[in-house]
Order: sequence, then C-alpha cells, then structure tokens
Amino acid sequence: MSLHILFIVRAVVPDESKRQAFDQWYSREHLPDAVKVFGCRRAWRTWSAVDPSVHQAFYEFDDRASLDTAVGGDEMKRLVRDFDRDWPDIKRSRDILVLAETWPA
Repeated sequence: MSLHILFIVRAVVPDESKRQAFDQWYSREHLPDAVKVFGCRRAWRTWSAVDPSVHQAFYEFDDRASLDTAVGGDEMKRLVRDFDRDWPDIKRSRDILVLAETWPA
C-alpha cells in the first residue's frame, strides 16, 4: 500500500452571510494557490452537512517529508498571511492524518 498523508485545514465561518464569498475566494484564489505552492498530489474541499459553518480543505501528499517541506517554508507563511488579511475573523485549525488502512485492501 502506498502511504498517503493528508494535511487538513478546518475553518469555521460562523456568519452565514460571508460563506458564499469565502467559498468563492477559496475556490478561485486560495485552493489553486495552495496546490501550486504545496505541489501536493491532489486537493479537495468540503462544507459540513452537520454544521454548515465548517469548511475543510484536504491536501494529499505522497509522504510526510513532502508535506513537511510544503508547509515549512516561506510560501506557507505567505498563504497564512493572505488568509489572515482576507478573512481576519475566520478561525481555523490544522491537522495531519496518516492513512492507516483502506477497505477493501
């Protein structure tokens, strides 16, 4: 099995009136920029069906070293600054997940 690493950014957009603008910005600007910067395998985004304020972006990497390189440099700092500039009130968190198993194998 090929090892996959997911870098996940969870953002909470509590103001419903800002969600469409956030969604468009993420789709048109931030996600393409992040994918280019990270050089990741692929990326996708979701909105929670349980809590509509929760947005998550997933970035898939082949290995931990690739992820560490991608998120450890100046370009990552720029992405964070850009996000903070455009969405200063949006709280977010990050997580790293390592694929443990798929079924069926």
